Amino acid sequence: MSKADPARWGFSTRTIHSDRLGAIEHGAIHKPLHTSVQYGFTHVEQLIQVFQGAPGFNYARQSTPTVAALEAIINVMESGLGTLCFATGMSAITAIFTTLLQAGDHVIASRFVFGNTSSILGTLQGLGIQVSVVDATSAEAVEAALTPQTRMVFVETIANPRTQIADLEGIGALCRDKGLVYVVDNTVTSPWAFQPKCVGASLVVNSLTKSIGGHGNALGGSITDTGLFDWSGYPNIFPAYRKGDAKTWGLAQLKRKGLRDMGAALSSEAAHHLAVGAETLALRMQAASANAQALAEMLAAHPKVRTVYYPGLPQHPQYARAKALFRSPGWLLALELKDDADCLPFIDRLSLPIIATGLGDTRTLIIPVAHTIFWEIGPQARAESGIADSLIRLSVGIEDRQDILDDFLQALGK
Repeated sequence: MSKADPARWGFSTRTIHSDRLGAIEHGAIHKPLHTSVQYGFTHVEQLIQVFQGAPGFNYARQSTPTVAALEAIINVMESGLGTLCFATGMSAITAIFTTLLQAGDHVIASRFVFGNTSSILGTLQGLGIQVSVVDATSAEAVEAALTPQTRMVFVETIANPRTQIADLEGIGALCRDKGLVYVVDNTVTSPWAFQPKCVGASLVVNSLTKSIGGHGNALGGSITDTGLFDWSGYPNIFPAYRKGDAKTWGLAQLKRKGLRDMGAALSSEAAHHLAVGAETLALRMQAASANAQALAEMLAAHPKVRTVYYPGLPQHPQYARAKALFRSPGWLLALELKDDADCLPFIDRLSLPIIATGLGDTRTLIIPVAHTIFWEIGPQARAESGIADSLIRLSVGIEDRQDILDDFLQALGK
């Protein structure tokens, strides 16, 4: 392995072999599972150095060797300066907001975000942080919301569930010009289909539970610092973390405040599952995306379907943007039937999709949106986000394609 040139490897090769570029105990193919909470030292000076920022492990709330191996894999995927892993994707997002923003600051967020992200944005307002939600498919809408207190812009690549695609390049240019932290949630696209660094993202979020882990057997989240943001000019970095290379200040604060202080630690067991799942990311994304494309085309042509929301369809409002930026349109699609009342019975007529709330699994998952994941925000917020009461969300899996198509055809035919 030492003679190889990783820079010349493709995505899957880099992912599969990234943890073996360094020494692994006893020549193990997978990073061994380190379940210890505490880590001891031969000399007290070594412990002090780790406490003061030197590489190493002292307490599992901040990291373990197994978690660090996963962080290295995600960092390679996102071409990052450094990556931190968290217990869930939501804990990663919450860490960004609560450790890098202070009362009186202003954050601009896409109106089209995951329901729980919308909920935490509401919580921020109760803490004295101003929040503006805008139609992020237009960089002009983001620019119009700017104030002197604006510190951060937060968007998703492909919005869950209506698949709106933010003006990722335009917003990136705006954030670069204004010196704003640009946070991009890459969960629905995944690092295989898109690297937000290419549009100027400062921080990239991934819910590792979804595509990267891919098997619905472990929760996890990550934050990758792309190295593009100048933290030396950011006013909210605490004095304790203004040491050494300024490029590392953001991650240092996120690690101490988001992991050490808030306790959103990823377990070694979960990290091991996620690292193994990550090895087949490209294969699973290719299969799931091809299945989703075929299903979207079939549904769009069916007389009982009113609308299909999928970036791979030419009628999608941001089809050209998806084509230009993403390796594939992904596995997420949503639909509305012409008969609104048939939404719930239709789901029950399907036999293959699992009625469940997850995303990015090997299995096809289905859920009625307004009745479940967007129920809490209320009808007005749903209407503002374009969430119809009859909207059905699908996370298309890697089953045999014809089996998926046949099942939907029979459910529509009854």
